[in-house]
Amino acid sequence: MTTTSNPGLEDTTALKIPRRSVGQTLLSSGTVLALIVLIIFFFAMRPDVFLSFTNVRNILYQVAILAIIAGAQTLVMVVGDFDLSVAATSALAGAVSASLMLGGMPVALAILIGLIVGLLIGLANGLLIAYLNLSAFVATLATLTSVTGLAYLVTQGTTLFNLPPAFNNLGQGKILQIPLPVFFAIGLLLVLWFVLRYTTLGRRWYATGGNAEVSRLSGVNVRRARLLAFTVAGLVSAFGGILLAARLGSASAVQGSDNLLFSVAAVFLGMTVVRSGAANIVGTVVGVAIIGVMSNGLNILGVNSYVQQVVTGLIIIAAVTLSSLRSRER
Repeated sequence: MTTTSNPGLEDTTALKIPRRSVGQTLLSSGTVLALIVLIIFFFAMRPDVFLSFTNVRNILYQVAILAIIAGAQTLVMVVGDFDLSVAATSALAGAVSASLMLGGMPVALAILIGLIVGLLIGLANGLLIAYLNLSAFVATLATLTSVTGLAYLVTQGTTLFNLPPAFNNLGQGKILQIPLPVFFAIGLLLVLWFVLRYTTLGRRWYATGGNAEVSRLSGVNVRRARLLAFTVAGLVSAFGGILLAARLGSASAVQGSDNLLFSVAAVFLGMTVVRSGAANIVGTVVGVAIIGVMSNGLNILGVNSYVQQVVTGLIIIAAVTLSSLRSRER
Protein backbone atom coordinates (compact mmCIF):
# COMPACT_ATOMS: atom_id res chain seq x y z
CA MET A 1 0.00 0.00 0.00
CA THR A 2 1.39 3.37 -0.93
CA THR A 3 1.10 6.42 1.28
CA THR A 4 0.89 10.00 0.21
CA SER A 5 2.36 12.78 2.25
CA ASN A 6 0.59 16.00 3.04
CA PRO A 7 2.00 18.77 0.83
CA GLY A 8 2.47 20.38 4.20
CA LEU A 9 4.70 22.73 5.86
CA GLU A 10 8.14 21.79 4.62
CA ASP A 11 7.27 22.14 0.92
CA THR A 12 5.63 25.49 1.44
CA THR A 13 8.35 27.04 3.50
CA ALA A 14 11.08 26.06 1.09
CA LEU A 15 9.91 28.96 -1.06
CA LYS A 16 10.84 31.52 1.57
CA ILE A 17 13.59 30.30 3.87
CA PRO A 18 17.06 31.24 2.64
CA ARG A 19 19.12 28.06 2.72
CA ARG A 20 22.52 29.29 1.58
CA SER A 21 25.26 29.45 4.16
CA VAL A 22 25.84 32.70 6.02
CA GLY A 23 29.18 33.12 4.27
CA GLN A 24 27.66 32.74 0.79
CA THR A 25 24.89 35.15 1.72
CA LEU A 26 27.23 37.86 2.91
CA LEU A 27 29.77 37.54 0.09
CA SER A 28 27.07 37.90 -2.58
CA SER A 29 25.36 40.90 -1.02
CA GLY A 30 25.71 44.43 -2.31
CA THR A 31 24.43 45.64 1.06
CA VAL A 32 27.44 44.11 2.79
CA LEU A 33 29.66 45.75 0.17
CA ALA A 34 28.05 49.08 1.04
CA LEU A 35 28.89 48.50 4.71
CA ILE A 36 32.52 47.76 3.82
CA VAL A 37 32.70 50.92 1.68
CA LEU A 38 31.35 52.98 4.57
CA ILE A 39 33.95 51.56 6.94
CA ILE A 40 36.76 52.25 4.48
CA PHE A 41 35.51 55.79 3.86
CA PHE A 42 35.26 56.79 7.51
CA PHE A 43 38.59 55.12 8.29
CA ALA A 44 40.22 57.09 5.47
CA MET A 45 38.73 60.31 6.83
CA ARG A 46 39.70 59.66 10.46
CA PRO A 47 42.26 56.82 10.58
CA ASP A 48 43.34 57.81 14.08
CA VAL A 49 39.86 57.41 15.56
CA PHE A 50 37.38 55.36 13.58
CA LEU A 51 38.77 51.83 13.94
CA SER A 52 40.29 52.33 17.36
CA PHE A 53 39.18 49.86 20.02
CA THR A 54 37.42 52.59 21.96
CA ASN A 55 35.39 53.76 18.97
CA VAL A 56 34.49 50.25 17.78
CA ARG A 57 33.31 49.51 21.31
CA ASN A 58 31.26 52.71 21.25
CA ILE A 59 29.61 51.67 17.99
CA LEU A 60 28.69 48.28 19.44
CA TYR A 61 27.38 49.94 22.57
CA GLN A 62 25.29 52.40 20.57
CA VAL A 63 23.66 49.78 18.33
CA ALA A 64 23.09 47.03 20.93
CA ILE A 65 19.61 48.22 21.91
CA LEU A 66 18.70 49.01 18.30
CA ALA A 67 19.73 45.48 17.33
CA ILE A 68 17.31 44.04 19.90
CA ILE A 69 14.42 46.24 18.74
CA ALA A 70 15.25 45.44 15.11
CA GLY A 71 15.19 41.75 16.01
CA ALA A 72 11.64 42.20 17.27
CA GLN A 73 10.69 44.04 14.09
CA THR A 74 12.23 41.24 12.03
CA LEU A 75 9.89 38.66 13.55
CA VAL A 76 6.71 40.47 12.55
CA MET A 77 8.06 41.30 9.10
CA VAL A 78 8.87 37.62 8.57
CA VAL A 79 5.14 36.88 8.79
CA GLY A 80 4.37 39.71 6.37
CA ASP A 81 3.38 42.40 8.88
CA PHE A 82 5.11 45.23 10.71
CA ASP A 83 4.85 46.80 14.13
CA LEU A 84 4.76 50.56 14.74
CA SER A 85 4.61 50.05 18.50
CA VAL A 86 7.97 48.37 19.19
CA ALA A 87 9.68 51.56 20.43
CA ALA A 88 6.69 52.62 22.52
CA THR A 89 6.49 49.14 24.02
CA SER A 90 10.15 49.26 24.97
CA ALA A 91 9.70 52.68 26.57
CA LEU A 92 6.67 51.55 28.61
CA ALA A 93 8.41 48.38 29.79
CA GLY A 94 11.42 50.37 30.94
CA ALA A 95 9.20 52.93 32.65
CA VAL A 96 7.13 50.29 34.44
CA SER A 97 10.22 48.46 35.72
CA ALA A 98 11.85 51.72 36.83
CA SER A 99 8.70 52.92 38.59
CA LEU A 100 8.31 49.64 40.47
CA MET A 101 11.95 49.63 41.57
CA LEU A 102 11.67 53.20 42.82
CA GLY A 103 8.64 52.02 44.79
CA GLY A 104 10.77 49.43 46.58
CA MET A 105 10.12 46.32 44.50
CA PRO A 106 13.08 43.92 44.05
CA VAL A 107 14.98 44.42 40.80
CA ALA A 108 14.34 40.93 39.41
CA LEU A 109 10.59 41.10 40.01
CA ALA A 110 10.34 44.60 38.51
CA ILE A 111 12.16 43.40 35.39
CA LEU A 112 9.85 40.38 35.14
CA ILE A 113 6.76 42.58 35.31
CA GLY A 114 8.22 44.89 32.65
CA LEU A 115 8.74 41.88 30.37
CA ILE A 116 5.16 40.72 31.00
CA VAL A 117 3.92 44.19 30.03
CA GLY A 118 5.69 43.88 26.68
CA LEU A 119 4.37 40.37 26.16
CA LEU A 120 0.80 41.52 26.80
CA ILE A 121 1.14 44.42 24.36
CA GLY A 122 2.44 42.05 21.71
CA LEU A 123 -0.41 39.64 22.47
CA ALA A 124 -2.93 42.47 22.05
CA ASN A 125 -1.40 43.41 18.71
CA GLY A 126 -1.54 39.80 17.57
CA LEU A 127 -5.18 39.40 18.56
CA LEU A 128 -6.19 42.60 16.78
CA ILE A 129 -4.34 41.68 13.60
CA ALA A 130 -4.60 37.89 13.39
CA TYR A 131 -8.07 37.32 14.86
CA LEU A 132 -9.94 40.61 14.36
CA ASN A 133 -8.39 41.13 10.90
CA LEU A 134 -7.30 44.72 11.50
CA SER A 135 -4.49 45.93 9.28
CA ALA A 136 -1.09 45.94 10.96
CA PHE A 137 -0.76 49.67 10.30
CA VAL A 138 -4.05 50.59 11.99
CA ALA A 139 -3.68 48.20 14.91
CA THR A 140 -0.10 49.01 15.82
CA LEU A 141 -0.63 52.74 15.27
CA ALA A 142 -3.48 52.58 17.78
CA THR A 143 -1.28 50.57 20.14
CA LEU A 144 1.55 53.07 19.71
CA THR A 145 -0.75 55.91 20.77
CA SER A 146 -2.24 54.05 23.72
CA VAL A 147 1.07 52.67 24.98
CA THR A 148 2.72 56.09 24.78
CA GLY A 149 -0.14 57.52 26.86
CA LEU A 150 0.32 54.75 29.42
CA ALA A 151 4.04 55.49 29.58
CA TYR A 152 3.28 59.13 30.35
CA LEU A 153 0.89 58.04 33.09
CA VAL A 154 3.48 55.76 34.64
CA THR A 155 6.21 58.41 34.59
CA GLN A 156 3.87 61.38 35.23
CA GLY A 157 5.57 63.06 32.28
CA THR A 158 8.94 63.11 34.06
CA THR A 159 12.19 61.21 33.81
CA LEU A 160 12.68 58.57 36.51
CA PHE A 161 16.17 58.71 38.06
CA ASN A 162 18.08 57.09 40.93
CA LEU A 163 17.51 53.52 39.84
CA PRO A 164 19.17 50.74 41.86
CA PRO A 165 22.88 50.13 41.07
CA ALA A 166 22.19 46.41 40.54
CA PHE A 167 19.77 47.33 37.76
CA ASN A 168 22.01 49.97 36.18
CA ASN A 169 24.85 47.45 36.05
CA LEU A 170 22.89 45.44 33.46
CA GLY A 171 23.31 48.29 31.00
CA GLN A 172 26.55 49.85 32.21
CA GLY A 173 28.63 46.86 33.31
CA LYS A 174 31.42 45.38 31.18
CA ILE A 175 33.05 42.03 30.51
CA LEU A 176 36.56 42.21 29.02
CA GLN A 177 35.94 45.93 28.45
CA ILE A 178 32.90 45.12 26.28
CA PRO A 179 29.58 46.54 27.57
CA LEU A 180 27.07 43.96 28.79
CA PRO A 181 24.29 45.13 26.40
CA VAL A 182 26.47 43.95 23.51
CA PHE A 183 26.52 40.41 24.91
CA PHE A 184 22.77 40.52 25.60
CA ALA A 185 22.11 41.63 22.01
CA ILE A 186 24.37 38.97 20.51
CA GLY A 187 22.82 36.22 22.63
CA LEU A 188 19.25 37.26 21.81
CA LEU A 189 19.91 37.59 18.08
CA LEU A 190 21.54 34.15 18.00
CA VAL A 191 18.43 32.68 19.61
CA LEU A 192 16.13 34.43 17.12
CA TRP A 193 18.34 33.32 14.21
CA PHE A 194 18.22 29.71 15.38
CA VAL A 195 14.44 29.79 15.84
CA LEU A 196 13.83 31.27 12.40
CA ARG A 197 16.23 28.99 10.57
CA TYR A 198 16.05 25.63 12.31
CA THR A 199 12.71 25.25 14.11
CA THR A 200 9.21 24.34 12.99
CA LEU A 201 7.92 27.62 14.38
CA GLY A 202 10.40 29.55 12.24
CA ARG A 203 9.36 27.62 9.14
CA ARG A 204 5.73 28.37 9.88
CA TRP A 205 6.50 32.06 10.25
CA TYR A 206 8.33 32.15 6.91
CA ALA A 207 5.55 30.17 5.23
CA THR A 208 2.93 32.58 6.55
CA GLY A 209 4.88 35.58 5.28
CA GLY A 210 5.47 33.93 1.91
CA ASN A 211 1.86 33.04 1.15
CA ALA A 212 -0.66 32.95 3.96
CA GLU A 213 -3.38 31.22 1.96
CA VAL A 214 -1.14 28.45 0.66
CA SER A 215 0.23 27.99 4.17
CA ARG A 216 -3.29 27.68 5.55
CA LEU A 217 -4.19 25.05 2.96
CA SER A 218 -0.99 23.21 3.86
CA GLY A 219 -2.05 22.87 7.46
CA VAL A 220 -0.37 25.88 9.05
CA ASN A 221 -2.42 27.72 11.64
CA VAL A 222 -1.74 31.13 10.13
CA ARG A 223 -3.59 33.09 12.78
CA ARG A 224 -1.69 31.45 15.60
CA ALA A 225 1.61 31.94 13.78
CA ARG A 226 0.97 35.68 13.44
CA LEU A 227 -0.23 35.92 17.03
CA LEU A 228 2.96 34.26 18.30
CA ALA A 229 5.15 36.50 16.14
CA PHE A 230 3.64 39.67 17.59
CA THR A 231 3.68 38.28 21.13
CA VAL A 232 7.37 37.38 20.97
CA ALA A 233 8.12 40.73 19.33
CA GLY A 234 6.45 42.52 22.24
CA LEU A 235 8.51 40.52 24.73
CA VAL A 236 11.75 41.24 22.87
CA SER A 237 10.91 44.94 22.59
CA ALA A 238 10.29 45.08 26.34
CA PHE A 239 13.67 43.49 26.98
CA GLY A 240 15.32 46.13 24.82
CA GLY A 241 13.52 48.93 26.66
CA ILE A 242 14.49 47.60 30.08
CA LEU A 243 18.10 47.27 28.97
CA LEU A 244 18.02 50.85 27.63
CA ALA A 245 16.73 52.14 30.97
CA ALA A 246 19.56 50.28 32.71
CA ARG A 247 22.10 51.70 30.30
CA LEU A 248 20.93 55.29 30.81
CA GLY A 249 20.16 54.90 34.50
CA SER A 250 16.76 56.49 33.89
CA ALA A 251 13.42 55.95 32.19
CA SER A 252 10.99 58.21 30.35
CA ALA A 253 7.88 57.91 28.18
CA VAL A 254 9.69 58.65 24.92
CA GLN A 255 12.96 56.89 25.60
CA GLY A 256 14.38 55.26 22.47
CA SER A 257 11.65 56.59 20.18
CA ASP A 258 14.13 56.85 17.29
CA ASN A 259 14.47 53.07 17.35
CA LEU A 260 11.17 52.66 15.50
CA LEU A 261 12.38 54.17 12.22
CA PHE A 262 15.88 52.79 12.64
CA SER A 263 14.56 49.27 13.21
CA VAL A 264 12.38 49.44 10.09
CA ALA A 265 15.34 50.70 8.05
CA ALA A 266 17.59 47.94 9.40
CA VAL A 267 15.11 45.19 8.52
CA PHE A 268 14.51 46.54 5.01
CA LEU A 269 18.24 46.77 4.44
CA GLY A 270 18.56 43.22 5.70
CA MET A 271 15.93 42.00 3.26
CA THR A 272 18.25 42.95 0.39
CA VAL A 273 21.00 40.71 1.75
CA VAL A 274 19.31 37.43 0.77
CA ARG A 275 18.02 36.54 -2.67
CA SER A 276 14.65 35.50 -1.29
CA GLY A 277 13.97 39.09 -0.21
CA ALA A 278 12.64 37.84 3.14
CA ALA A 279 13.30 39.44 6.50
CA ASN A 280 16.13 37.62 8.26
CA ILE A 281 18.30 38.06 11.32
CA VAL A 282 21.67 38.03 9.53
CA GLY A 283 20.50 40.75 7.18
CA THR A 284 19.04 42.77 10.03
CA VAL A 285 22.41 42.68 11.79
CA VAL A 286 24.02 44.05 8.62
CA GLY A 287 21.37 46.78 8.46
CA VAL A 288 21.96 47.72 12.08
CA ALA A 289 25.70 47.83 11.41
CA ILE A 290 25.22 50.20 8.47
CA ILE A 291 23.09 52.54 10.58
CA GLY A 292 25.55 52.40 13.47
CA VAL A 293 28.62 53.00 11.32
CA MET A 294 26.91 55.82 9.45
CA SER A 295 25.78 57.59 12.62
CA ASN A 296 29.13 57.18 14.36
CA GLY A 297 31.13 58.23 11.32
CA LEU A 298 29.06 61.37 10.77
CA ASN A 299 29.45 62.27 14.45
CA ILE A 300 33.21 61.86 14.22
CA LEU A 301 33.28 64.11 11.16
CA GLY A 302 31.20 66.72 13.02
CA VAL A 303 28.25 66.58 10.64
CA ASN A 304 25.18 68.50 11.83
CA SER A 305 22.56 66.30 13.53
CA TYR A 306 19.86 67.62 11.17
CA VAL A 307 21.90 66.44 8.21
CA GLN A 308 22.11 63.04 9.89
CA GLN A 309 18.31 62.92 9.98
CA VAL A 310 18.24 63.61 6.24
CA VAL A 311 20.75 60.82 5.66
CA THR A 312 18.68 58.45 7.78
CA GLY A 313 15.61 59.20 5.67
CA LEU A 314 17.57 58.55 2.49
CA ILE A 315 18.79 55.24 3.92
CA ILE A 316 15.19 54.17 4.58
CA ILE A 317 14.16 55.15 1.03
CA ALA A 318 17.12 53.25 -0.43
CA ALA A 319 16.39 50.21 1.74
CA VAL A 320 12.73 50.04 0.71
CA THR A 321 13.63 50.57 -2.94
CA LEU A 322 16.27 47.85 -2.92
CA SER A 323 13.91 45.47 -1.15
CA SER A 324 11.21 46.15 -3.75
CA LEU A 325 13.62 45.57 -6.61
CA ARG A 326 14.79 42.30 -5.06
CA SER A 327 11.18 41.15 -4.72
CA ARG A 328 10.52 41.93 -8.39
CA GLU A 329 13.61 39.97 -9.42
CA ARG A 330 12.39 37.01 -7.38
